[in-house]
Amino acid sequence: MNFWTGLCASALIATSLAANSAAALELKETPGLDADLPPVAERVPTEPLVVDLAATGRSVGTHGGTLDTLIGRSKDVRLINVWGYARLVGYNEALELLPDLLESVEVEDGRIFTLNTREGHKWSDGAPFGAEDIRYYFEDVALNESLNPSGLPPFLTVNGKGPKFEVLDETTVRFSWDNPNPLFLPELAKARPPFIYRPAHYLKQFHEKYGDPAFIEKAAAEVKARSWAPLHNKKDDMYNARNPEIPTLQPWKRRDGESDRRFVLERNPFYHRIDSTGQQLPYMDNVIMTVADKKLIAAKTQAGESDLQARNLSFSDITVLKQGEANQGYTTALWANAKGSEISILPNLTVKDPVWRELLRDTRFRHALSLGIDRDMINRTLFFGLGKSGNDTVLSASPLYQSEYLTKWASYDAEKANALLDEIGLTERNGEGTRMMPDGRPLEIIVETSGEAQVQDDALELVAETWKEIGVKLFVKPSQRDILRERAITGDLVMSVWWGVENGIPTSEMPPSDFVPVHGDVLAWHAWGDYHETAGEGGEKPDWAPAERLMALYDEWLVSTSKEEREKIWTEILDIHAEETIRIGLVSEVPQPVVINGVENVPLTAIYGWDPGAHFGLHRMDEFYLSDKAR
Repeated sequence: MNFWTGLCASALIATSLAANSAAALELKETPGLDADLPPVAERVPTEPLVVDLAATGRSVGTHGGTLDTLIGRSKDVRLINVWGYARLVGYNEALELLPDLLESVEVEDGRIFTLNTREGHKWSDGAPFGAEDIRYYFEDVALNESLNPSGLPPFLTVNGKGPKFEVLDETTVRFSWDNPNPLFLPELAKARPPFIYRPAHYLKQFHEKYGDPAFIEKAAAEVKARSWAPLHNKKDDMYNARNPEIPTLQPWKRRDGESDRRFVLERNPFYHRIDSTGQQLPYMDNVIMTVADKKLIAAKTQAGESDLQARNLSFSDITVLKQGEANQGYTTALWANAKGSEISILPNLTVKDPVWRELLRDTRFRHALSLGIDRDMINRTLFFGLGKSGNDTVLSASPLYQSEYLTKWASYDAEKANALLDEIGLTERNGEGTRMMPDGRPLEIIVETSGEAQVQDDALELVAETWKEIGVKLFVKPSQRDILRERAITGDLVMSVWWGVENGIPTSEMPPSDFVPVHGDVLAWHAWGDYHETAGEGGEKPDWAPAERLMALYDEWLVSTSKEEREKIWTEILDIHAEETIRIGLVSEVPQPVVINGVENVPLTAIYGWDPGAHFGLHRMDEFYLSDKAR
């Protein structure tokens, strides 16, 4: 069911259960759990989320075993809260938004949201989960200036105004705005969601409003926190998995006492999902994340040291991974990368230099640069022709896709590119054949990189070869992510290379924020994004007609009340990008290797993305199980 169907009236979104009701299922105990735990009937909600595996072509699994995977840094332990993908509402593989932790959601006029939690749902420590945990987040965390001095996050405000919040009963809360808020539910389904609930029973002991002052003072001293607020923020760790003590609703929780090189994540015995045979999920007892040098992860995976691996693997690793299949018995699946492009060149449209600013904002110049790239050569050379040459835009898997979005101004045509540059007036050249800019400088473009992906440098070297034919000289400047962003902030960055838009598979119900200047961390338009994020206190107000129109369309989307309206808005946004070549994409849909070693129910073909997707989360990692051979 589409979340937004019937928004003008009223929509009720209920959890889709298996054919047999949860009450009719005979619940089965999970082997190996602590004998002191309550029976499964008391651990799961009264109406748990029942997963019909047969309906999705999967097999019923068996409990037990430990999955080993490799991470490139200790902070990546937080991925367990991404891959687990237990959300108030979440996407399924058809990109439909459905209740998950919530039993149901009622939406009225796109502005009134009634959230119904599951009766009997419990945190991982057995404490009840319900309306109080959402109230605590909103009233005692989000609205508390000491904990959240920046105020309510954007998805909780409409026209700068927060919602009316009501607790209707122990399992029901309501958020109401004066106008539609289409950002609210999609935000809750993100790979890194805002967690608009908190384990109130745990965190209250660290809050000045509820906790014992002597206890708080002692606890703050132990972690070298200056007061109750930084102490609370340290303990309030729903995403990073740095506090093993905090209860969770995810399928696995971090075990205490592990090192910072090897993390053991153990099953949550109070998890809310069960399969249609009455087995509580997750199937796997534990997930072990071991830190390894990023450069060695492909080799270690080939040697059989990982049961499930995609993180820190890239297209260039496919050959060596395929070579190890026979000896180790694993499978290298190739999933479709959900980014709008594997590599995207970003002209900085808010660059400080006035000559560069005028040139980069000239549509003819961006078209010339795009036409001056032989994408097919790059695809063949770097990706064996397995990607799709074209723009940084929505992919064919998106219902919004049109073929011209991929191809417009993206074919290799050096003659046309040269003609456009001549039309601009860049006719003079120096002795090396490089065109001269209006102020007499040679047309030498420094494209800065984060230094994190060799394939970007390799692609730029190929771009440089064909840009030379149109009188443009390209220099690759490796840098670091933080430096790159700092130079965007100061306006010194002229051009950079980055991955394509994060969400290449949007539906009209998803916010078009990747395609409009609303985020300051986008290297193509930092100043405009900063202006939006700071409500005009920083950055620059968009003063370029296409950007102004994109912002107007975004504002229209925010108040839209029908699927038809949102599709029309999305179409115009994507039309603008195709016509203007705001981002110069190179190759999209480059396969992502996913190594599967003795793990069942992992799809061989799937989408691999962050938002939407949460990597393995979209495909329900709690339904994966270990084969008999792997146990």
